[in-house]
Amino acid sequence: MKAAFIQSVGGASGDMLLGALLDAGLSPDAIRETIDALGIDGIDIDTSAETRCEVRGTRVLVDVSAAPRYSPAQMLDTVADAGGLSERTRERATAVLKALFAAEARVHGGEPDQIHLHELGTADTLVDVVGVVHGLEQLGVGRVYASPLVLGEPTGPRRPGGYSNPAPATLEIIAAAGAPVAPERQFHAGVGELTTPTGAALITTLADEFRQPSMTIDRIGVGAGGKDPAAFPNVLRLWLGEIVPSRHSRESGNPQSDDDAAQPFARWQDNVVLLETNLDNATGEQLGFAMERLFEAGAFDVWHTPIQMKKNRPGVLLSALGPAHLESRLAEVFLRDTPTLGVRVRPVGRYVADRDIVMVETEYGPMRLKRKWLAGEVVSAAPEYEDVAAAAAAQTNSISWQTVAESILKTPSAGETFPSHRRG
Repeated sequence: MKAAFIQSVGGASGDMLLGALLDAGLSPDAIRETIDALGIDGIDIDTSAETRCEVRGTRVLVDVSAAPRYSPAQMLDTVADAGGLSERTRERATAVLKALFAAEARVHGGEPDQIHLHELGTADTLVDVVGVVHGLEQLGVGRVYASPLVLGEPTGPRRPGGYSNPAPATLEIIAAAGAPVAPERQFHAGVGELTTPTGAALITTLADEFRQPSMTIDRIGVGAGGKDPAAFPNVLRLWLGEIVPSRHSRESGNPQSDDDAAQPFARWQDNVVLLETNLDNATGEQLGFAMERLFEAGAFDVWHTPIQMKKNRPGVLLSALGPAHLESRLAEVFLRDTPTLGVRVRPVGRYVADRDIVMVETEYGPMRLKRKWLAGEVVSAAPEYEDVAAAAAAQTNSISWQTVAESILKTPSAGETFPSHRRG
């Protein structure tokens, strides 16, 4: 699978991502295709080779002084009507724009489709967002990874009425996605904004995982930003290559063939940590509260296991599985919300099946159906618990949860999303 790794060396913005794509071999015609598909007049694109701290990159300038401004609804309609772009590009670009609008709405108040856009209302937002999504598709990228975002020095407004750094919308986007950020460095002092809202929305929406994958590297694209500080390069790097099959799958006796490794039946994740602690003096209330807090902190799963401890005391093994970049946050929950004095942590790997949720029409009304995918095929499906419980509770006659669940899986609409359920 062809993959891209977005390395935020000295920040991230829409034009830096466009520059990195062009520097990695994307044809400038692809950007023009984007503009033509969107039907925007009055746009001029200028590219140049520039250096930042002796690092060469491609700088992209999008001149929209003669182009119209857009409201959120107009932007979404423009993307939806761009028939010259693929459906996947339109869907992903729409998701990026909605992330932007949701963040702006939270910062300024109001509904996402009714907010007034300032800088984001110009046509270059559309060109940056749709151009990056279309460019990745043109380069054949099937999976996107990213490094932690570089935000720079946290500062207050530099002028009356100005924004702090990071910009409020940038932080809202990152928080909504739960994305990792790189720590502030001393050499970031005085530089100002390094990651823009558009750059944050593109990376957090398009990135499948925030880690550097095992991959061959075919090409490197460097996008130059508009700043040139003396202490670090204001650039973004795009690594393009192929995913390398995990050593784990080959050294653990996994029977996958080379063809299987090229098209794995499930996704392999090796940026996962397992945290554990033994407890012999925790109450049920403490354990329940700790479990809730661990999920809130980003744990994938949390569980308790009965164990026998020293002095013949019955105890509990509290375990949590989570992303490696949240290790310290999860460990703090263990130490703060349980009586433990220490937490064991070790890296683990896991295979993860893809999943999605579709709406199906049933005799009880619309229901969410969760589907599991392996090797590109749906292999199982199950209705969402909350939907089934609400439907069962709403029936005037006594009906069990299981009866409703089985009935949903036998409906024709469920069968269309998972054909094997049409049997029986």
